[in-house]
Amino acid sequence: MSVVLETKHINKYFRKPVLFHVLKDVNFQIKKGEFASIMGKSGCGKSTLLYILSTMDTDYEGELFLNNQLITGQDRKHLSYLRNKHIGFVFQFHYLLSEFSVLENVMLPAKKLGEKSFQEIEHDAIEKLKMLNIEHLAKKRASRVSGGEKQRVAIARALINNPSIIMGDEPTGNLDSYNAENVFNIFKQLSEEKGLSLLVVTHDKDFANKTDRIIEMGDGRIIV
Repeated sequence: MSVVLETKHINKYFRKPVLFHVLKDVNFQIKKGEFASIMGKSGCGKSTLLYILSTMDTDYEGELFLNNQLITGQDRKHLSYLRNKHIGFVFQFHYLLSEFSVLENVMLPAKKLGEKSFQEIEHDAIEKLKMLNIEHLAKKRASRVSGGEKQRVAIARALINNPSIIMGDEPTGNLDSYNAENVFNIFKQLSEEKGLSLLVVTHDKDFANKTDRIIEMGDGRIIV
């Protein structure tokens, strides 16, 4: 099975106020269609790692590969393009633009990528909303939908450019158990039916236990 994301000997240092070795020789792969979670105590380096994997942080040692292409050392403009095209993000807070409609929010990353016409983007966005059973909210302002619905809108937005991988940072951290279960089921379906890879940082043991694999971190290293 093809590898979507791979790290080789990733090391990360914080240099201020004193030198601190945050990530220590991190090596792992995420395969196509794999749904993996990252767990570990606060401060073990989970979010720092996700920041590097998402190409936002380029100040590290080692190598990062996306779809077997070396990402390390690419210029910022190219990284921004790769991030927008190949990586979908779902955070604990949905970061929707409240004055825009649900549909407009979902369309935004595709408009930024600029590879399709407005009509095509709108059509794709409606398809994603249908997939998540929220097409009836398309014209509603983002500020007017419930918390669980907002997170579904955020997932639709993450999917709009048909990314290679979805990265989540505590995507259920702000949700009640019913909506957290919903988000898990959506992710599971995406991995099984669409062959999408997912990598989710979570504190939620129930959530992690149901994923294909748990990557356990401790003190900047991968333990399991």
